[in-house]
Amino acid sequence: MTFRLYDTATREVRDFVPLQEGKAGLYVCGLTVQSEPHVGHVRSGVNFDVLQRWLRHLGYDVSFIRNVTDIDDKILAKAEALGRPWYAHAAAMKRELDKAYAALNVAPPTYEPAATGHVPEMIEIIERLIALDHAYAPEDGTGDVYFDVRSWPQYGELTHQRIDDMEAAGDADPRGKRDPRDFALWKGWKKDSEPETASWPSPWGRGRPGWHIECSAMAGKYLGPAFDIHGGGVDLRFPHHENEQAQSRAAGHPFASYWMHNAWITTAGEKMSKSLGNSLTIPAVLETYRGIELRYYLVAAHYRSHVEFSFEALDEAAVGFRRIENFLERTAVTVPGELPQTFTDAMNDDLGTPAAVAVLYDAVREGNRLLDGGDAAQAQVRAGSVLAMLDVLGLNPADPAWGTASGDDQQLTEAVDVLVRGLLDRRAQARADKDFAAADAIRDQIKAAGIAITDTPDGPTWSLEAGTK
Repeated sequence: MTFRLYDTATREVRDFVPLQEGKAGLYVCGLTVQSEPHVGHVRSGVNFDVLQRWLRHLGYDVSFIRNVTDIDDKILAKAEALGRPWYAHAAAMKRELDKAYAALNVAPPTYEPAATGHVPEMIEIIERLIALDHAYAPEDGTGDVYFDVRSWPQYGELTHQRIDDMEAAGDADPRGKRDPRDFALWKGWKKDSEPETASWPSPWGRGRPGWHIECSAMAGKYLGPAFDIHGGGVDLRFPHHENEQAQSRAAGHPFASYWMHNAWITTAGEKMSKSLGNSLTIPAVLETYRGIELRYYLVAAHYRSHVEFSFEALDEAAVGFRRIENFLERTAVTVPGELPQTFTDAMNDDLGTPAAVAVLYDAVREGNRLLDGGDAAQAQVRAGSVLAMLDVLGLNPADPAWGTASGDDQQLTEAVDVLVRGLLDRRAQARADKDFAAADAIRDQIKAAGIAITDTPDGPTWSLEAGTK
């Protein structure tokens, strides 16, 4: 089965046909580093990490670019409120973002460009748009430059809108615009309210780039004028991605062949965001749950499905993942095997992770049945398949990215194992003596410590319960 994905532009699931055979160029709009990342932020990182892992599994040579917006109005406002330089604030929040991605095993992209490092490329595109009569600089002394949306007849094709039905662009003073929907390519420096460090020299005076031109410049620099897939959150479709596509194609660049958008994580039906005050930062969530459990929760939902966040659902996901880990511990298999065809078919169908996770669960269920029936050899075959599926999803517990125990952690694990084994031996002796009250008391003592016991034909095994650090 050919890999197929839903293209937002055509509103249909299409066969993936790359521009260059055997290669895949992927650009994803990263975050604006204005504050600590929350669960809603990292969903896009996880979803497109699964995409790049699957493309690599299929044999593609993937060039994956994920940008960072490190200058914009929100960053300037946040930094001013905190009394720190904007660039220091952006750098600090970028470090928090890196930690969040690492905690969820989001593999680094091929390159992660920052907007502030690509101002010359942005100016080049703006100059070309002006030369082609698709952009203009009003003679009002502001230093702004706007894209003329009515100069590009295809404007609105990505989101299937008519210009007259669109809201006015709210990214700059409208007084210098020919049309309220014209959007800013360059924003003149406001001496009275913005630091000079947040501006760069340009043919139109000191200023800084508009938001949309950043991605056109960075995608073009690292993937070329035409590339395969452009991704991002569904909230970026308009105006950001519509504007990216319009200005890029107006400048003569074919731009993206496919558009992919991940849905929101919501709370009480609303998009999770800082402005709504309903966000959950990654460090706060990781105080209770492991990163691998949070990733599993995010992966189990289809990337195009809105997810209503709840701790109850996250609890269920954590418990479910513990069952998978327990099965792997019972078999002691460490080498991935073959992917089931049903798993491959699910992933090839627009990254169908819900169906893929169902295949994973079936393999665990069957493996446990085989173990309970004494067929360890076939159970190990199932465990190999489980590991292969977890590898693709970035969920292999043995992956060093999850902080495999070493040093003090390893010593602590070994010490706990000795203590638990001692208690299990006492429990086994109590059961042999038919002192079931004593056996139950030992079991309850172990459970109170946050340790789950599973009785198997080969003896009891133990693991930390979900939510236990």
